[in-house]
Amino acid sequence: MSIFSIEEINRYSRQLMMEEVGAEGQIKIKQAKVLVVGAGGLGCPVLQYLNAAGIGTIGIVDFDSIEIHNLHRQILYTTDDIGKPKAPTAAGKLKLFNPHVHCIVFEELIQESNSRDIISQFDIVVDGSDNFLTRYLVNDSCVALGKPLVYGSILNFEGQLAVFNYQGSKNLRDLYPEPPNPEDVPSCSENGVLGSIPGIIGTMMCHFVFKIILQRQVQINKIFILNLDKFSLRELTF
Repeated sequence: MSIFSIEEINRYSRQLMMEEVGAEGQIKIKQAKVLVVGAGGLGCPVLQYLNAAGIGTIGIVDFDSIEIHNLHRQILYTTDDIGKPKAPTAAGKLKLFNPHVHCIVFEELIQESNSRDIISQFDIVVDGSDNFLTRYLVNDSCVALGKPLVYGSILNFEGQLAVFNYQGSKNLRDLYPEPPNPEDVPSCSENGVLGSIPGIIGTMMCHFVFKIILQRQVQINKIFILNLDKFSLRELTF
């Protein structure tokens, strides 16, 4: 336990007492490096819970700024943050919550020229982006680099999540070989989303990250579709 300070032992005590975590699991959490693509509706709860649990290194990729219409679901930010860049603002908030976590900020658009260089620095990637171009780029880079990818998307009352490219499992292109035409796909900016939906889906994505780190059973080659209006769950195998 010498790897942890007394403050860390007290902070993570409720995890440490779990048989499924314990000191060995908490060391794995502390040594993990997780990249979160997008510090928005999905990214905020992912970042908050990764940070609270003591992930050693968290990467944050986002080139956007905080706008007032973000605040109903991106609860890492406050009214005073409007106009500020998301990635460094998120990192600053996380540091206040847990000073033991190291954040690496990438205040840039992830694209062909930088995706593999960024992703190669991390063990696990979480995709909380809001467009298909980024989703496929991140997926393809993870496949090329052999990195597991936790995927999520939201719209209205519905959310989807899956784990791709984990221990030889399938990836996004095995489910959807080519990205759809953006004009044919509804988006949150056009159709809206209830603020609690990204919180629920983002927290579940974060849970998948912990399952990977702690080497718990991970449901692969499946996509989970949750309708949180009807409170129904569909599990599709691909």
